Amino acid sequence: MRMRTLVWREIFERKSQLITSFLAILLGITVIVSIENITFYSEKAVAREMDSLGANVLILPKSVTLQDYYAADMQGETIPEEYVTQLAMSDLEGLDNLSPKLSVPVEVEGRSFTLTGILPKSEFQAKAAWAGAGIFSRPAGCGAMPTLAFVGEDKKTLVRQRVIDNLTSEEVLVGADVASALRLKEGDRLTLLGQSFSVTATLPQTGTIDDSRVFAHLHRVQELAGKGPVINAIEVVGCCQEISKGLVAKINALLPDAKVVTITQIADAQIRMNALMSRLSTVFLAIIVCVGGAGIANYMYANVHERRREIGTLMSLGATSFLILRIFLLKALLLGIAGGVGGYLLGTILAAVLGPKLAGVPVLPMPMLALLAILISSGLALAASYFPARRAARLDPSATLQEI
Repeated sequence: MRMRTLVWREIFERKSQLITSFLAILLGITVIVSIENITFYSEKAVAREMDSLGANVLILPKSVTLQDYYAADMQGETIPEEYVTQLAMSDLEGLDNLSPKLSVPVEVEGRSFTLTGILPKSEFQAKAAWAGAGIFSRPAGCGAMPTLAFVGEDKKTLVRQRVIDNLTSEEVLVGADVASALRLKEGDRLTLLGQSFSVTATLPQTGTIDDSRVFAHLHRVQELAGKGPVINAIEVVGCCQEISKGLVAKINALLPDAKVVTITQIADAQIRMNALMSRLSTVFLAIIVCVGGAGIANYMYANVHERRREIGTLMSLGATSFLILRIFLLKALLLGIAGGVGGYLLGTILAAVLGPKLAGVPVLPMPMLALLAILISSGLALAASYFPARRAARLDPSATLQEI
């Protein structure tokens, strides 16, 4: 008789217990797959949200009292510009962009405004609001600002990208409120701190504090203000996952004389969500190991006990202990694979249905979870069946035949 025939017959012995064990694996894998699937897409959604906010971490002087996250660089205190180099040269992961700035008060035509020194390329990467306004198209991903034209973008946008990238010491960018109050347009001249600047671009209305600012090159503002190589703040576009893993604490350890703050509401929300999902996944994994493993082991032990005479007959006809062991382990493997595949399919469907309702995000199938589901269910079935299978392989055929 072929091995396949023997295993197939073994599978359908004690059908009620077989179904119970299969359901235990199926439901456990279903829950694990659905949780992991929803968690993955929830994390991606939170990461996109944080990226859309632009800078999400601020590095400030230690003595600054934080009252307004987006105006924290206007309090007059400074930190060395060297901190930017220390961060750039460190091995910290998740620092997608560093944007140092120095802000000083200025008066124009009897009106008070803020002159902010920036490094153009770094500042552009940190300003999601500028990109979202439609005049400056923000590049995909992080890193250096591209200088080559992209197919399909209009000429005006490309020219302004190059302006942002190459802002000289004699040029300024003017916020929408400043431009409106002073009736400024591109090409006009503007005198600040005794220096005449050319208005190279008027920024779009963003609804942020940037609307009331004038932006010039950082090193030129440092020179005019007579402050030396110092800055008020460093805006950081931090990776969402690294923030949740303690990026702020790592920056604090690297720069102990600075204050590091973040948009805690979003970061904390992700931490809580990830922790909850992780705990739920761990709990259900423990449940499937205990309940599913106990059910399979009980099913296999009962099967071995009831069929010990048949096992003895097979061994007396020449079947080796290894053959008996293989029959029961192959049976367990097939049970585990079936439970894993079924659990993956049901879990994916459940995640696709519940994802938009529970997490507010669309959820798509994840093929990698199929492999994880099969590995967990197969490993559990084999581990739970090993000792019953070994007991069957060690039966004495003489003793079992005497029971007939």
